[in-house]
Amino acid sequence: MTASPHHLITAITAALQAGKAILEIYHSGDFDTEIKGDNSPLTRADTASHNVIMSYLESTDIPVLSEEGRDIPYQERKAWKQLWIVDPIDGTKEFIKRNGEFTVNIALIENQKPIIGVIFVPVTGELYFSAKKMGAFKINVDLNSYDIDTIFDKSQKLPLQREDKTFTVVASRSHMSPETREYVQEMRDIYGEVKLISKGSSLKLCMVAEGTANCYPRFAPTMEWDTAAGQAICEHAGFEVIDWDTKKNMLYNRKELLNKWFLVT
Repeated sequence: MTASPHHLITAITAALQAGKAILEIYHSGDFDTEIKGDNSPLTRADTASHNVIMSYLESTDIPVLSEEGRDIPYQERKAWKQLWIVDPIDGTKEFIKRNGEFTVNIALIENQKPIIGVIFVPVTGELYFSAKKMGAFKINVDLNSYDIDTIFDKSQKLPLQREDKTFTVVASRSHMSPETREYVQEMRDIYGEVKLISKGSSLKLCMVAEGTANCYPRFAPTMEWDTAAGQAICEHAGFEVIDWDTKKNMLYNRKELLNKWFLVT
């Protein structure tokens, strides 16, 4: 089993259509926010996005692990050789703040490794996508007038050329930990001038993949659906997402869905 163009097209279409549904709610201002059991927020946009994505992915006959889907026991999941990992809105806190720094994340996992990644930024129209052996790409999409052929023909291959050579660290806007600040200081000790950028959601992984940032240290909690699509895009652009404990690339569909600390570099 490998990634097929059909699966990539399906994931891109699902992400873009989910983006449309999210923007309708985003611009309405009626979020209908509630707090989940883990104290994270849930809006009707999260649910709408999940439903749209599922309507596309179910045609692939590949099981789906989604943040807003049902809790699937490991005993059921562990036999899956392939699965979709989905975050209908990564950065719900940023969505509620209306700062635009939220994404739709869709990844296809095979034998615990990401082989397709799609990240869409509804407010800006930025679309990042990748597939194993094909590479990683970026394009700005107009949701009212796009077609798949144009997306593939006009996309820029990642990483992009970067004029500013200052060593740049990107870190979480909502989860800046003391350990992250310590890491940034270590980079300053090594490189001298270091630029620190704060961003929400999986945009941080995208910034490394496109070459805007040199690294993304994450020394605070994340879940598999927060990182799977971004890891695919980073790896297919030539970067690594390293588990801080094992010093190896992060794996997916684990018994414990909570990620350990990691470094994108």
